[in-house]
Amino acid sequence: MLNSLTQTGRNMGHEIRLAWKNLSEGWCEWLGRRSESLASFSRRKEEGQGDVSALATLPRWSLLAGEVEETPTAIVVRIDVPGMNKDDCSITLQGNVLQLRGEKLFECETHDSACHVRERAYGAFQRDIALPCKVNIDKAVARCKNGVLTVRLPKEGSGDAKAIAVS
Repeated sequence: MLNSLTQTGRNMGHEIRLAWKNLSEGWCEWLGRRSESLASFSRRKEEGQGDVSALATLPRWSLLAGEVEETPTAIVVRIDVPGMNKDDCSITLQGNVLQLRGEKLFECETHDSACHVRERAYGAFQRDIALPCKVNIDKAVARCKNGVLTVRLPKEGSGDAKAIAVS
C-alpha cells in the first residue's frame, strides 16, 4: 500500500513539473512573438460614449495580432482589427515605420443588462510596425475586410510621410 502511494506521488510530481514546463514555454513563446502587438487602449470619459461605468470594467490592453510578409515586389502587412471598419482607423507611413491608429467604440445594446464577461478592449489605440525595407508610398494600398486590415506596400520608394486611405 505504501509503495503504491509513493508511486502515485511520484507520478503526480512528474505531471505537475510537466504542466509547469508547458505553461512556462507557452508564456515564453507568447512574449517572444508578441513584438509590439500588445496595444494599450485609452478611453475618453465623454458623454455619448456609452455607459462610463461599463467602460471602467473593460480591459485596457488587447492583442492586435498581425504579420508582415515580404514578397519579391512588396511588403504586405495584415493586422486583426475585429469589429472595426475602414472609418475607424487611419494609417500613416513615416520612413520605414507603418503607424496604425484607430478607435474601437464600446456599444451597449441596453442599459438594463448585466454583463458577466468583459474581455475586449475599447478606446483609442496606436500600433507602430517597422518595415524591413524601403517602400513606394505613392503606390500603397490598404483594405479592411472581415476584421483584417491589409496594407500592400510596393518595395523601394522615398521616405516622405504620407497618409494611406483605407478602402
